[in-house]
Amino acid sequence: MERMKLYEQLVNMAGIAGHESEIKKFVRAELQKVSDEIIQDKLGSVFGVSKGNGPVIMIAGHMDEVGAMVTKITDEGFIKMLAIGGINPEVYLSQNMEIIISPTKRIKGIIGAVPPHINRGSEDSKPELKFEDLLLDIGADSKEAAIQMGVKVGQQVVSLNQYYVMEDQNKIVSKAWDNRFGVGMAIEVLRAIHHTNHPNTVIAGATVQEEVGLRGATTASNMVQPDLFLAIDVSPVGDFLPKDHPRAYGKLGGGFLVRFYDPRCIMHLGVKKYIEDLANERQIKYQHFLSMGGTDAAAAQYNHAIATTIGLPGRYIHTNAAVIDVRDVEEVKKMLLAIIETFDADKLAEVKANG
Repeated sequence: MERMKLYEQLVNMAGIAGHESEIKKFVRAELQKVSDEIIQDKLGSVFGVSKGNGPVIMIAGHMDEVGAMVTKITDEGFIKMLAIGGINPEVYLSQNMEIIISPTKRIKGIIGAVPPHINRGSEDSKPELKFEDLLLDIGADSKEAAIQMGVKVGQQVVSLNQYYVMEDQNKIVSKAWDNRFGVGMAIEVLRAIHHTNHPNTVIAGATVQEEVGLRGATTASNMVQPDLFLAIDVSPVGDFLPKDHPRAYGKLGGGFLVRFYDPRCIMHLGVKKYIEDLANERQIKYQHFLSMGGTDAAAAQYNHAIATTIGLPGRYIHTNAAVIDVRDVEEVKKMLLAIIETFDADKLAEVKANG
């Protein structure tokens, strides 16, 4: 799907928290084409600047994906791992993975599952599965063989991606939608406003290490001190759950998510009114969303920004096969461009007054 080529490039890259160099290099190169200036904090978050005379709007997606890190090579040649980010270990049983050896070399392997034949007849209760109990099988016959292949403690392990467009031509399956989508959208926004007049300074780009504590947003928003911070992230919709389920918020194809509550960022009432009024005026599709997770917006609040999340609906995030809808991608983009077009000093004062 040509419309999504940028995003396909991004999701196929590897980059858990602390290992985002491949994505950072790509993002910086793309931002340089459409920015007046490139800024980067000392942790590694990178942004393009489109200069204006009005309030500072900061738009951020995070580079890192959930995955794992090599912690040990067993004598038999299997790989022990540590989860980086929130992962349900059962999801990763029997999944194909890649160890990133270098920028040009990846080693494929499988996280083994015990066949039922082995446990048949056993009366032992099934213990709770922990990610640290999983073994990655890369086909090495010994520890020495794995080392010879290039495996080292500290290397990142990511899902082997199987990106594809579903039959209806609207939905796409991939790893790392959370949150290479936000990274791609930040690039798209700067492309769209390049050489246009807008009443703001727009700073758009990508943070690092969101999945391990919103670290990049903390340092980046402190560096910029924006008036308005917009986290662009994928949120786990519950449209496959029973309708009476307490987490059955959001659906694919329903438009962008107005994240009115999460435990770390209760939506500013002035921003909520502004976004809903603007979306209604421009006929941009949106849906209300409650989350028990958090985004980079929470970290930006501590640096005195009015902060919120413009969310993309996603099914099955934090797995190797999340699903998004390209129609929602368009609604997110429309909303961001509408904000950039209309958010000036007077609107900032109005939003603050309504909070």
